[in-house]
Amino acid sequence: MTKFVYFFGANKTEGTGKMKELLGGKGAGLAEMTSLGIPVPAGFTITTEVCTYFNENKNTYPTTLEDEVSKVLKLLEEAMGTKFGDASNPLLLSVRSGARVSMPGMMDTVLNLGLNDETVEGLAKKTGNPRFAYDSYRRFIQMFSDVVLDVDHAHFEKILENKKASKNIHLDTDLTSDDLKDIVVQYKEAVKKALGKDFPSDPKHQLWESITAVFRSWNTRRAVDYRKINQIPDNWGTAVNVQAMVFGNMGNDCATGVAFTRDPSTGEKKFFGEYLVNAQGEDVVAGIRTPLPMSDGSESLEKIMPPAYKTLLEIQDLLERHYKDMQDIEFTIQNNKVWMLQTRSGKRTGTAAVRIAVEMVKEGILTQKEAVMRVSPSHLDQILHPTLDPKAKKEVLAKGLPASPGAAVGRVVFSADEAQEWAERGEKVILVRQETSPEDIHGMHAAEGVLTARGGMTSHAAVVARGMGKCCVSGCGDILIDHEKELFRVGEHTIKKGEWLTLDGTLGEVLDGKVPTVQPELTGDFGEFMKWVDQYRRLKVRTNADTPHDSKIARQFGAEGIGLCRTEHMFFEPDRIDAVREMILANNRSEREKALTKILPMQKGDFKSIFREMKGFPVTIRLLDPPLHEFLPHTDEEIKELAKKIGVSHEKLKAKTDSLHEMNPMLGHRGCRLGITFPEIYQMQVRAIMEAACELAKDEDFKIIPEIMIPLVGHVNELKRMRDDTEQVCKQVIEEKKCSIEYLIGTMIELPRAALTADQIGKQADFFSFGTNDLTQTTFGFSRDDAGKFLPFYVDKGILPCDPFTSLDQDGVGALVKMGFEKGRSVKEKLKVGICGEHGGDPASIEFCHKTGLDYVSCSPYRVPIARLAAAQATLKQNA
Repeated sequence: MTKFVYFFGANKTEGTGKMKELLGGKGAGLAEMTSLGIPVPAGFTITTEVCTYFNENKNTYPTTLEDEVSKVLKLLEEAMGTKFGDASNPLLLSVRSGARVSMPGMMDTVLNLGLNDETVEGLAKKTGNPRFAYDSYRRFIQMFSDVVLDVDHAHFEKILENKKASKNIHLDTDLTSDDLKDIVVQYKEAVKKALGKDFPSDPKHQLWESITAVFRSWNTRRAVDYRKINQIPDNWGTAVNVQAMVFGNMGNDCATGVAFTRDPSTGEKKFFGEYLVNAQGEDVVAGIRTPLPMSDGSESLEKIMPPAYKTLLEIQDLLERHYKDMQDIEFTIQNNKVWMLQTRSGKRTGTAAVRIAVEMVKEGILTQKEAVMRVSPSHLDQILHPTLDPKAKKEVLAKGLPASPGAAVGRVVFSADEAQEWAERGEKVILVRQETSPEDIHGMHAAEGVLTARGGMTSHAAVVARGMGKCCVSGCGDILIDHEKELFRVGEHTIKKGEWLTLDGTLGEVLDGKVPTVQPELTGDFGEFMKWVDQYRRLKVRTNADTPHDSKIARQFGAEGIGLCRTEHMFFEPDRIDAVREMILANNRSEREKALTKILPMQKGDFKSIFREMKGFPVTIRLLDPPLHEFLPHTDEEIKELAKKIGVSHEKLKAKTDSLHEMNPMLGHRGCRLGITFPEIYQMQVRAIMEAACELAKDEDFKIIPEIMIPLVGHVNELKRMRDDTEQVCKQVIEEKKCSIEYLIGTMIELPRAALTADQIGKQADFFSFGTNDLTQTTFGFSRDDAGKFLPFYVDKGILPCDPFTSLDQDGVGALVKMGFEKGRSVKEKLKVGICGEHGGDPASIEFCHKTGLDYVSCSPYRVPIARLAAAQATLKQNA
């Protein structure tokens, strides 16, 4: 019989920390802490398998589950010395979610479960603290009503605020027991008014309704959005953790808090966190009360509760060394005794991830291999984000907490839905909120940065923003937000919706207008970490670069050559577009060659500059690929302007433009088809490449092996013809320049037929480069320019797991890549093979390329470090 419930507590545990898939991250952490002898309130975990069953069987449970829960509930009562539902000695419970990976705040929680009009009196009598008992009761009614009964929490907030206003007090902690009793009565009346029935008083009913609510929360919009953003499979499900309550709201010798074993923003080895005296957990993360720091300052936990702080220091050190990772912990202090409620690997910024990995190696906690596996490629992506230009003028409007570092510039919006809508139409936005909640996840993902008026360094906004790599300034109490008028005021300034704002998440500053940004400098820990990365990868990493500037940046990021230099991008430069158009409009070959003579020195200069930046590394240059009409004007006004400029009639130019028009240009007269019909174009480009290489070899002692790539080959005869033409020009230039250099002639495999006949094409090629952008288009029959209209729907409905232009479709397009690779190598054992589509910077696609056996990947300059790390991790995974 399948076991669905696992007990932990009283130094006994049925689960382990290695059972995350079954117990979820929280359940596995609670089991492991119990086994380590750390004080954990007893409880039990209902497995993720139950969630899967629940979702697949119309929200019902396995027949044995209720009996399992009843049996383990008795163990829980024995461990805690209390009884569930007992009027004089009540056991109160918390019900929390726990997926196998952290999804902070995305699913539901119910605290103080088991309270009713009888048990609350028993709790008051037992503790001698009626204020605490009724504070817990009003919290339970509000949370259960919101999470389980779907009664808007605003009803309860209004009652609470009205009561405080009537008493002329500001903090919940200033309410008396009589105040809280009255609030409980009003809360229950609000429930009855909203639902037409009384608030449920049976503890067993409360428990099962709460368990069901947590399982249902796996499919809430916020949870679904979070999984999409973080690529978490929908079928993983969540576990449910039912645990005895411990109370941080019993008085001034009680507290609750959230902490990290290192600073999650910077990675500094420092116990970092926040707490609140006389509070419960949701008070800290919700951002409603501004929490206090763990250390440093007269109100820190270190000063207020020294013994508890010392205990927490010992526990956090034990946990970090045990898990060999920075931990995110939740704790409650009840009557000066520390209880641990959670431990998990902490969300961190990219900068922190690299620093923690490097320092843990130096501390002997991690090996270099473990450190390389610990940093995710997305962490490096964050590090490469721009920062504010220190030389720029800036006007600081306000200062909050530096919750998540980096810079963000965008237009102000005040709702998550608007942030998403504006971002979808190409606007950069800053999401401004009183405090964020899990329902805002889609807006946070869409925004450049997040600004909140309330909340601390461990609030929802701070934790989620750090995990996303989003800039965030939280707890900025100086801003006064008016949601109705869609503006906020700070001092004498008024910032309205749509106006530009800049955030500095590193300093916690809110700045007026648009402040310029600069690219970050990568030194220190980053450099050391990347040396380790390069020790373990097999795949080479090149870059896609068309200019000397891009080439230089890519080399600084560790690129080992250029995998794709698109020569057509050079044609669009203002100083040469006229010559290109003259060539296109020529009436015969002689006129075309005359125009090409003007372009030749320009192209040669481009190639020289790029070769210089890539000295000692291979450079693959793709000959002209797009159809010629792309270089001509399209509107009637533009055609008239060009006609006048080049001295031809408007009618002639328009007729020529019309004659080049194609119904489907991406499958039309482009690539090698141009080279075959107009060989002089490719001959000019090959001459420019070879002259540049020869002159640098002779004059500057360069060792260069140019790689000349023929695009869009679908038949071996196309490549054979193009190779013959190319070799003829190469030999001519070598003879003219009296210079002996090697060169390679290869092709892009970007059509299904090319992959299917790669054994034939391989005989004519020195290298293959898979152009997976076009190969994806032609395999799926999708137009990359138009697929955006329906691909999001396909992904949303589960038709496709992800956008195939973002991450390689391994079953379809990947099968063609694998076939093409194997067929090519079957006829030429040392055939050089790489990939140069956008997939060359996608970690999952890079792992596929590694497993397939490719020699290199090529990606945009700013993704080179990401590709290097992904390649190293692919090697380490394969060798594990």
